[in-house]
Amino acid sequence: MRIEIDNFDNFDNFDNYRKSCREFLQREIVPEHQKWEENGLVERSFWEKLGQSGLLGISVSPEFGGLGKNDYRFAVILTEELIKASVTVPGIVAHNDIVASYIFALGNKEQKKRWLPELCSGKRVAAIAMTEPSGGSNTADIKTVAKRQGDYYLVNGGKTYITNGINADLIVIAVKTKEGQQGQGISLLAIERGMPGFTRGEPLKKIGWNGSDTAELFFDDCKVPITNLIGRENLGNYYFMSAMPRERLSISAVAVASAEHILQNTLEYVKERTAFNQTIGSFQYNRFILAQLDTEVKIARIYLDNSVDLFNQGLFSLVDAARIKWWTTELQMKVADRCLQLHGGLGYMRDSIAGKNWLNSRAQTIYGGTSEVLQEIISKSIGL
Repeated sequence: MRIEIDNFDNFDNFDNYRKSCREFLQREIVPEHQKWEENGLVERSFWEKLGQSGLLGISVSPEFGGLGKNDYRFAVILTEELIKASVTVPGIVAHNDIVASYIFALGNKEQKKRWLPELCSGKRVAAIAMTEPSGGSNTADIKTVAKRQGDYYLVNGGKTYITNGINADLIVIAVKTKEGQQGQGISLLAIERGMPGFTRGEPLKKIGWNGSDTAELFFDDCKVPITNLIGRENLGNYYFMSAMPRERLSISAVAVASAEHILQNTLEYVKERTAFNQTIGSFQYNRFILAQLDTEVKIARIYLDNSVDLFNQGLFSLVDAARIKWWTTELQMKVADRCLQLHGGLGYMRDSIAGKNWLNSRAQTIYGGTSEVLQEIISKSIGL
């Protein structure tokens, strides 16, 4: 059952939804979160509480346990409140915006009934596994192989840097099912906890997003029923391209919310901290830096809102996603770095808002397509 007090099922009002997200996070998640950060792993209760309050499967149909909110602004609001509460974000993005949306869009009726209710309730945790030790951004060069053997596939290979890799009960992996030209013959399979031949490495130690567990996954003649094939065989790369705009938009939402959060925190700090008998925010150099950041962050907000509007209309392209993901994540890194400098020694402390944001920001220009790969996409779109 969902937590009745939050009444998430009847949200058509964005302000009410935001208020309930904020109250829920402060009451149920924030008191435990520091412990999870130190352990490098959120407890299962984290997912169960999110599910009980309707924060998982936002866009999934109520038929399968979701809220059925197709307006992407609901997902953005949740991201913003997670950032403000300093709660780990990547795992929720992977679970909600990637895996649940993949299954809801591509899964058959049986798969939706089998997996989505438990993903929406938090009884199962989801992960997406594409990156391999030999490469990340180029999904066309996948080396993990799945060979058809009667009514199942035999999967061999490995994945790395997988968000939710330790907690995940359902992992959508990209495998090669047919040899051919680069980018062809890729399929999506759902790996479930306990399948023979599936093992995990020890949790990987990151420099940021410590509460979001990350792991290596190994497949040694892993037997996967053919009923766990998502979509059609050999069309995985097409599915990636179709789903990529949503994933990159979600990362951009994290970037803008993070930049706004650290900038607001820094403005408050520089108005109080003094040096040479004046507040550090009153020095001309610092004022100009903050004026520039304030302007750029406001531009990013307008850019994000416009992109969400295009996404809601079905007009948000792969190139649009590359542009906003590249620009907002690079801006997030810039804001985090400048603001840490303005905090001085305090900013270098791991537990400070400035320090945490700086560490968390560094991954943003890497996952979901590196800045370099995104600029390749953009340059090709303008005929270069």
